[in-house]
Amino acid sequence: MTETDRKGNERRSGPFVTTGRATATPAGSRCLFEFQSYHLLLVAFGLAVIAAYWLPRFISGREPAASALLICIGWATFALVPGMPAAPDPIAEPKVWEVVSELCVIMGLFGVGLRIDKPGQRHLWRPTLRLLAIGMPATIAAVAVLGWALGGMTIAGAMLLGAVLAPTDPVLATDVQVGPPLEGGEHPVRFTLTTEAGLNDGLAFPFVYLALSIAAAGGLTGAVLGEWLWRDVAWRIAVGAVGGVGIGWLLGRVLFFVPSGNLLCKTESGVIALAGVLAAYGLTELAEGYGFIAAFLAGVTLRQSEADHEFHTRLHNFADAVEHALTALLLVALGAAMPILLPGLTWGGAAIGLGLVLVVRPLVGWVSLGKVMPRSRERAVVAFYGVRGVGSIYYLAYAATHVELINIEQLWAIVAFTVLVSTTIHGFTAGMAMEKATGETASGKPIES
Repeated sequence: MTETDRKGNERRSGPFVTTGRATATPAGSRCLFEFQSYHLLLVAFGLAVIAAYWLPRFISGREPAASALLICIGWATFALVPGMPAAPDPIAEPKVWEVVSELCVIMGLFGVGLRIDKPGQRHLWRPTLRLLAIGMPATIAAVAVLGWALGGMTIAGAMLLGAVLAPTDPVLATDVQVGPPLEGGEHPVRFTLTTEAGLNDGLAFPFVYLALSIAAAGGLTGAVLGEWLWRDVAWRIAVGAVGGVGIGWLLGRVLFFVPSGNLLCKTESGVIALAGVLAAYGLTELAEGYGFIAAFLAGVTLRQSEADHEFHTRLHNFADAVEHALTALLLVALGAAMPILLPGLTWGGAAIGLGLVLVVRPLVGWVSLGKVMPRSRERAVVAFYGVRGVGSIYYLAYAATHVELINIEQLWAIVAFTVLVSTTIHGFTAGMAMEKATGETASGKPIES
């Protein structure tokens, strides 16, 4: 005898019991479990992450090399292991990619802000400001020209590509950044790369909005430009800055000052980092500001409340752990999606990616730094190590969920290829280059001769 349950699945009645896994077995006998690709996915993901962080130890032990390995191992696993589920497709389902990459960037920006021990040294900010004010717009323009000339893109599509690929990544650039809280490592080279990555993710957003506005309007008009200037540039940047500083200050009061007899910083819970940055980001976005700017500045501002308190290290470590977990998931998924994305890559698209990493960023960075960084080795390292990664994935996924892009396959192919090239070249060379340029390890300690 058989009967049908509420979900329409057939099950036996009488001396048989349901296991809860859609496989009926005789009562008292050994349970039989059906094969599920989901469990294979968990095994593959776990082994991929372990291998990506373990294998570099045989060569140099530099962690950024794991970024490229996560992509490559994810690619190989989904391509070669039988029984794996379908690879996640960012072209068909960009919203999932937008949300995961957004969380990665938020946590990365907040963690970067917490890393900065002494933000009040004005001379250290001069290279950063030049890279943001000169280098980033020039990079966007150069990539847009390449997209138009080599990729055959429309003006809106080419500008969107430039905006997507312009920001350097706060998530994948750990080896070129300043050290964790209270550990030093505030060398000008590291400080510049850290603060640039902390701010240019948010400052690239106006150019993404401009590209989307041009695409929606069918061209650049005076009305489109005017609305973009007051809303997407002036208002949203200002709200992002005020929101980040204000919420960071309030969070500092909550953690270190109120109530005076039972401070929250006495707890062992680093989850406050997640709660604080999500509040800063969400409130700023509700006010139509740039949450990425707020996330970074909230971290910087909070860091100055009781600056020598060890709780900052706990907050940073928690944020760093969450960011690493989400990033590993995203990069393995990107590798799995490579067979879907790379067929859209043309020779022109590959030239754009290689040109950005090897020519455009180094040249623009070198020119932008000018007299503010006179030492050639330091200047060259800052100019070259503009890592592309999770931020670019987020911006393209965001654009794809808000506007129908006619060349979406081409855009995803170029971005995926560029991220792979950047994580490979920068990941395997950044640590050694930084040590030679600064004479320090990542924690700020002098290198023993």
